[in-house]
Amino acid sequence: MSVDLAATLVVAIPLLSAGVLLLLGRRSDGFGHWLGVAASAASCVLSVLLLLSLLGSPAEDRSVGVHLFSWIPAGELSVDAGFLVDPLSVTFLILITFVGTLIHVYAVAYMEHDDDRRRFFAYLNLFVAAMLILVLADSYALLFVGWEGVGLASYLLIGFWNQRTDYAVAAKKAFVMNRVGDMGLLIGMGALFATVGSVEFDEVFAAVPGLSEGWLTAIGLALLLGACGKSAQFPLQAWLGDAMAGPTPVSALIHAATMVTAGVYLIVRSGPIFEAAPTAQLVVAVVGAVTLLFGAIVGCAKDDIKKALAASTMSQIGYMMLAAGLGPIGYAFAIFHLFTHGFFKAGMFLGAGSVMHGMNDEVNMRGFGGLSRYMRVTWITFGLGWLAILGIPPFSGFWSKDKIIEAAFVGEGWQPWVLGGAALIGAGITAFYMSRLFFMTFHGEPRFNDGKNDQPGPEQHPHESPALMTVPMIVLALGSAALGGVLMVGESFFHWLEPVTGHVEHHEPVVPVPVLIAATLVLVALGVFLAWRQYWAARVPVTAPAGSVLTRAARRDLYQDVVNEAVFARPGTHLVRTMTYADTAVVDGAVNGLGAGAVGWGERLRKVQNGFVRSYGALMAVGVVLVLVAVLATRI
Repeated sequence: MSVDLAATLVVAIPLLSAGVLLLLGRRSDGFGHWLGVAASAASCVLSVLLLLSLLGSPAEDRSVGVHLFSWIPAGELSVDAGFLVDPLSVTFLILITFVGTLIHVYAVAYMEHDDDRRRFFAYLNLFVAAMLILVLADSYALLFVGWEGVGLASYLLIGFWNQRTDYAVAAKKAFVMNRVGDMGLLIGMGALFATVGSVEFDEVFAAVPGLSEGWLTAIGLALLLGACGKSAQFPLQAWLGDAMAGPTPVSALIHAATMVTAGVYLIVRSGPIFEAAPTAQLVVAVVGAVTLLFGAIVGCAKDDIKKALAASTMSQIGYMMLAAGLGPIGYAFAIFHLFTHGFFKAGMFLGAGSVMHGMNDEVNMRGFGGLSRYMRVTWITFGLGWLAILGIPPFSGFWSKDKIIEAAFVGEGWQPWVLGGAALIGAGITAFYMSRLFFMTFHGEPRFNDGKNDQPGPEQHPHESPALMTVPMIVLALGSAALGGVLMVGESFFHWLEPVTGHVEHHEPVVPVPVLIAATLVLVALGVFLAWRQYWAARVPVTAPAGSVLTRAARRDLYQDVVNEAVFARPGTHLVRTMTYADTAVVDGAVNGLGAGAVGWGERLRKVQNGFVRSYGALMAVGVVLVLVAVLATRI
């Protein structure tokens, strides 16, 4: 099969499946879920074929353009719709379709009793198709189509159970905040057209050396704003925790393999722009460092298992953004961590869904405890993901996250100490909050009512999930355990990405690598110990204690919604009210006043038209007199 056909079908199949499931409606309820799984699996097979095709080509030929059709012939702006098949896009294809297919299989059982399961799979297929368009696009214009498609699908999936007002509000919040970021991407595209006259990748990157640093900085910052919205980076991160309103398979898809990785992809794909704009590049790294600490601190105080994992995702994407902001030395590390994170974070989200399945949809970890004895497969698979995100050797996170920490300590002046220090501290906090989550859920004394104790609440009987749910978790757990080490053999993953990210010589960090590794492991061990002492060895209160000021702030997401409300929502509300008053009192007042005046004069003049001939004759006589007076006055 040719590259052109495979690349076209990899998008067309899930897109067609989504259309069929939506158009057939209830008539496809009986088989719709399996059609959705088959569509995602077919795209996965085609993605593997594309991977093999590129692997069989020399490194210099691993970039294939696929022309689809002439799309926007608009005067000076002419854009063709086409795909770019290269190591970066194919890496994302493998991640999206493979992990996405496992999530589809899991969802067959998870959504078994939902009357709208067929519609759910249609939205999943739409989500996958949009993300595939995004990463395959050969221009910012087509990328934007996938970008908006992902935004639409996420809105539909987060608010899937929109009969609950809070779920509908969560979907709206994610949609609106992403639109804020999208304005940045649109402004960046407009600036590219104004300066380059094109939005196609090859033409834009070829023109970068001829552009001023000021323009490139503005374009880079605009693209970063778009990335912050889609990848939930500071200051547009407030929507991510609320996005847990959707069914758990949605959380795994959004937070592991698709939507939140789009911003990292955008930055790495736009590497030539950021390399020529060091200020914008530094801002990317700083945003990543701030977000990784922000998410880690929030994760320490969350009792909702899915929201704790969402905070973890925010933090881990921060690591990726930090690496992408380091320039060529960090691009491959960012994608490497993105790839391994897709496996262990998807596995943990599915594990959280398995726990909910066995606990009557309970999400409060303070009502769990001791579940390892009831849910062995979930415990083991989740545990492998936990070890991976902690960065314990030889699990995947050790190879990918530690590379980012090492790269963050490369440089001169204050940057390696600040950025590297943030990455190092983040590793310790990550170990604490993820161990807290793991211990509160699977270890310690049971805190749920199983009918054998005096715990409050309805009686619960935790049990293992069916095979359709546990098998995808096992596959993802194997990836969490071994994938990083396999891809690091001979640094094969980095060599694979070199046609896109470029070959970069090894740079020594300001702190020796063995010292960094040792310091990271010490901080991780300390975080695990503190979590063990507080959430396993000690009794965990069923009701959360008041906690410190920082704990209370973290429970409220460090007041991010309060800040957004005070800085943006309320001033916006007052502005709209002022404009409404001005429109009503001034604009409408003037128009209505003019109309009222005309009506008033009409009412007065109407009295002259009384229908009496003598009155009309008298008026005519007065008129003749006035005319004569005027004529005589002009002659004098």
